[in-house]
Amino acid sequence: MPTIVLSLGGSILLPDIDRPNIKPYISVLTRISAKNRLFVVVGGGGTARQYISLARSFEADEAFSDELGIMVTRLNATLLVGALGQAAYPCVVTSHTEALCAAETGKIVVMGGITPGQTTDAVAAVLAERTGADIFINLTAVDGIYSADPRKDPAAKRFETMNPAELLDVVIGQQAVAGVNTVMDIVAVKMVERCGIPLLVMDGRDPALLESTLETGRFVGTLEEWKKSISTQKIKRKGINGTGFNICPARGNRVAWSILERLGRFDRSSNLRYPIFFYD
Repeated sequence: MPTIVLSLGGSILLPDIDRPNIKPYISVLTRISAKNRLFVVVGGGGTARQYISLARSFEADEAFSDELGIMVTRLNATLLVGALGQAAYPCVVTSHTEALCAAETGKIVVMGGITPGQTTDAVAAVLAERTGADIFINLTAVDGIYSADPRKDPAAKRFETMNPAELLDVVIGQQAVAGVNTVMDIVAVKMVERCGIPLLVMDGRDPALLESTLETGRFVGTLEEWKKSISTQKIKRKGINGTGFNICPARGNRVAWSILERLGRFDRSSNLRYPIFFYD
C-alpha cells in the first residue's frame, strides 16, 4: 500500500475559528486512507501566530514561543482527529516513532509539531523519510513557491522552475523565528533533497483537488527535477495496486509518473532524475 505524508497548513484547516475548513477534508482523507497509508501533520496557522505575537509582547524568548506554537498545532491536530472519528488513530502522536507504531492500526495518523525551531513542514519531511513515503504533499494557501509571501508583497515572484539550491536560497532568506509563515523551512528542504522524496506543493483550500490529483495525476503547474547524479538516482518502474509506477528505488508513486507521462517528459526505458512538483 502506498504511503502519503501530508503537511496540512493550519490556515487551510482553520482559516478562522468561525470559518473552519475541516468538514470538507473528512470524507476526502477517509477515502484516500482506504487506498493508502496516510499521515497528516497539522500546522498552527494564524492561531499559533496570534499566540506567539502575544507571548512576544511579554518579551517571551523564541524557545518559549516555539513551545507555544507546538501546543496550538497539537490542538488543531486533535480537532482533526475528532472530526475523522473512527478513520483516525485516536490520539495525536508526538514523535516519528510513535507515528510508525500508530500506522500499524491501519488508521489515519495525525500529528502536530514536535521540535522547537522546526516548522510542521519539517516534521512532515522527516516523517516522509521515516515512513518511506511515496510522496510528500505540502498543502498551502498559495499556488506555488514565491520569492516572498504574495499575500503581503505584490512584487513577489512565483518561481516557474526551481532546483534544490534555489529553493534553499529562498528559505534561507526568510527569517527563522517562531511562527514565521514561510513556504518550507531549511530542515524540510534538506530532507527532501537528501532523500529524493517527490514533493508536491499545492493549494489546499479545496481538498477535492488533492483527491483528484492523487487519483488521476492531473495538475496545473510546473515540473521541476532534482539535479541529482543520474548514475545513482535512477527512476525505476514499479506497480502500485496494479496500476502505479515507482518514482524512486523501492517506492511507488503513480501521481508522479502520470504527470511525467502527460507532459511527455520521459521514456520508460530512460534514466530520469527525481522530480519536485509545484501545483497551481
